[in-house]
Amino acid sequence: MVPVIALVGRPNVGKSTLFNRLTRTRDAIVAEYAGLTRDRQYGEAKWQGKKFIVIDTGGISGDEEGIDAKMAEQSLQAIEEADAVLFMVDSRAGLTAADEMIGEHLRKKNKRTYLVANKVDTVDPDIARAEFSPLALGHAIPIAAAHGRGITQMLQEALGEMFAPEPEAPEDNDLPGEQEEVAEGEEAKRIPGPSEKDGIKIAIIGRPNVGKSTLVNRMLGEERVIVYDQAGTTRDSIYIPFERNEEKYTLIDTAGVRRRGKIFEAVEKFSVVKTLQAIQDANVVIFVMDAREGVVEHDLNLLGFVLETGRALVIALNKWDGMESGERDYVKTELERRLMFADFADIHFISALHGTGVGHLYKSVQDSFRSAVTRWPTSKLTQILEDAIQVHQPPMVNGRRIKLRYAHLGGANPPLIVIHGNQVDAVPKAYTRYLEKTYRRVLKLVGTPIRIEYKGGDNPFEGKKTQLTERQVNKKRRLMSHHKKAEKKKKDKRK
Repeated sequence: MVPVIALVGRPNVGKSTLFNRLTRTRDAIVAEYAGLTRDRQYGEAKWQGKKFIVIDTGGISGDEEGIDAKMAEQSLQAIEEADAVLFMVDSRAGLTAADEMIGEHLRKKNKRTYLVANKVDTVDPDIARAEFSPLALGHAIPIAAAHGRGITQMLQEALGEMFAPEPEAPEDNDLPGEQEEVAEGEEAKRIPGPSEKDGIKIAIIGRPNVGKSTLVNRMLGEERVIVYDQAGTTRDSIYIPFERNEEKYTLIDTAGVRRRGKIFEAVEKFSVVKTLQAIQDANVVIFVMDAREGVVEHDLNLLGFVLETGRALVIALNKWDGMESGERDYVKTELERRLMFADFADIHFISALHGTGVGHLYKSVQDSFRSAVTRWPTSKLTQILEDAIQVHQPPMVNGRRIKLRYAHLGGANPPLIVIHGNQVDAVPKAYTRYLEKTYRRVLKLVGTPIRIEYKGGDNPFEGKKTQLTERQVNKKRRLMSHHKKAEKKKKDKRK
């Protein structure tokens, strides 16, 4: 079994910084802002060639109310799941009442706990050890997570008992404390696509407070992420792998995206960036909208970004329960009118709170993913092109008809169809849309956009006509010169 280690402590003691250091990612948002982490964040790490799982948690202060109480529940759940706990304290702030409360809870749970004194870069480590000795959790391990100091010693003490000693040191150095800082944006290098480990990645996106986290919990069948009646509850993009009917999935709960003019806090800007990266990382996007509010302008902007990334799409109208018949008819009419550009996506009317219609989302997700990654032979794509041209030919350009000769698959997720021919630069957008719908209908594609790219053939005689004409002119000049000389000789003989 892979060991699980939970990072717990008061708000703003450096848990997310240590999480990023151990996992060598920037998956957790870090800022000088207390209470930034809310949901449990899982990540994989390695030490001396051995893998273990790290859980980043929200801060526990002991006087939580409202959404902070939900955060504390998530942190306590992480303690229950973990094999060991790294109890982090702030060396600069010293021992607090919240530290004593957390320490007492850990002692009652009889959980394997290691006291970690962070931020010792400006504090004497010996003073830090003495400061936190009343917690009765052993000597404090001094570290500076932001600079990577003391990470090796901490892992040696925390993981040395769990892992059997290796006879030889591994060739590669897996110690996070000695690694270079991860370059900005490195987490965006994940390549979208299926894997045996993650399965189909499903990103749940939408505006704030439309029910994304409620839908995630309903699909998982447990209270995995925080749900609270407050916009902006989710801040990080939370990756949650699970299995359903022997199929592997990874759900990605994302932060709600508001219009740019309403974003003022730097933390929210980071959350939006994480959401946009999650869209690019996903295989299928479930776009959640509030049925009571209908389709608003910002929904269209977000959908446009999803289509630009080429991700497969499923649309879910949440909070459908309790609406009057007239309201439902109006919403359906608005959907048909305003979502014509995404008419290929399945639309589901659901209630994430009560579970109505949520189970049907999986079939649309599977169909959309299958349509996005399926490959077809060149012969089939060319035959579809020829049949489409026979029904409706391309228009004339400068008295010449556009000739489209053959098609082949240029890529998948989304499907890219490359069409070769002559005068392809003059193909109208309307004819391209006609070809897209033809391919979608014949190939029975659902939930995925199609991209068509044209390539023109090079003219082998282009650039040679001028040279040929010059030779002809030179030849004609030589003949004329020779003819003039012959005429002059004849005249001279007559004289």
